Amino acid sequence: MTGISDPLALYVHWPFCVSKCPYCDFNSHVRESVDQAAWRAAMLADLRHEAEQLPGRKVASIFFGGGTPSLMPPETVAAVIAEAEARWGFTPDVEITLEANPSSVEAARFADLAAAGVNRASLGLQALDDESLKFLGRAHGVAEGLAALETAQSVFGRVSFDLIYARPDQTLADWEAELRRAIGFGTEHLSLYQLTIEPGTRFATMFEKGELAAYDPDAAADLFEATRTITAEAGLPAYEISNHARPGAESRHNLTYWRYSDYAGIGPGAHGRRSGMATVRRKKPENWMASVERNQHGIEREDALTPNERAVEALVMGLRLGEGVDLSRVAALAGGEAPIDAKVLARLIAHGLAVREGDRLRITEAGMPVLEAILRELVLA
Repeated sequence: MTGISDPLALYVHWPFCVSKCPYCDFNSHVRESVDQAAWRAAMLADLRHEAEQLPGRKVASIFFGGGTPSLMPPETVAAVIAEAEARWGFTPDVEITLEANPSSVEAARFADLAAAGVNRASLGLQALDDESLKFLGRAHGVAEGLAALETAQSVFGRVSFDLIYARPDQTLADWEAELRRAIGFGTEHLSLYQLTIEPGTRFATMFEKGELAAYDPDAAADLFEATRTITAEAGLPAYEISNHARPGAESRHNLTYWRYSDYAGIGPGAHGRRSGMATVRRKKPENWMASVERNQHGIEREDALTPNERAVEALVMGLRLGEGVDLSRVAALAGGEAPIDAKVLARLIAHGLAVREGDRLRITEAGMPVLEAILRELVLA
């Protein structure tokens, strides 16, 4: 279980975007203008509240997510980093990641963001052909995106980028070629996601109208298998179902989530987990801002999680990882036995979909493509 002296992760949500991508179901909003001074002050107030709830901890990672946090003024990023260090202190190898759009305008800020303290960038390239970028609603083209990647690699110590595959009409050969090209850019980390049609998105509306077809599941499974094979051969094996890295270059911040350790979340819609408590910030930017002005924090809900809820969350998150989960730790969270169906587990093991080695349970390569179905059957929520 997480101890009160264990390192902490901090998530900072910047909710604003230039435009809303048709596949995106994240808490992102388009506004004509943003009062940057007011937002900076509110972010710092929200952070101070979390620091008061989590005293005596060191921060091991900060992740600026969104939205589009590369739209944040570098002085705001610097202020948040400085406040976190002042309130908590940092571990010697603190990882500070910022998600960025690969546009020329935002790339021009990369050096200033690095000077502010960001040492890891995660770029939303999303595709390596212009037609696909247009389909995905991205504002950048391939040439602009690759120029931004080159800039990022020159100023940040660590760089990752995202790609979305299983796009309409994308063949296995198309994806294999695109993925090999992506690997050739030499980044230490890749986040590779299958396109999904999320409720409430523009793609969902198009799907309901018959204007967009879902990708064939069998074909998507072939792309998933090829992704894992190609990245492993290139020295970037999957350490999580959609994330691939050179050994030692895994996202330490995201590992905090998947290993079910404490993290503080500030900004609109941010979630957190601290000492068995689930926190949720107000989602709409204006409502969050009003809450901070009124209460000095943006919290909408704080819920004490039951032992079983904590154990279930640890299983659902941890089984996404190649390393799996420690069932003795899950049992300790549950205050008894790990909430898994023993008969289902025996069947999964017999079919080669899961492996248990002592207290360590992990999903095999054969099981990962059907992970969601496995979790529905295996975990006793």
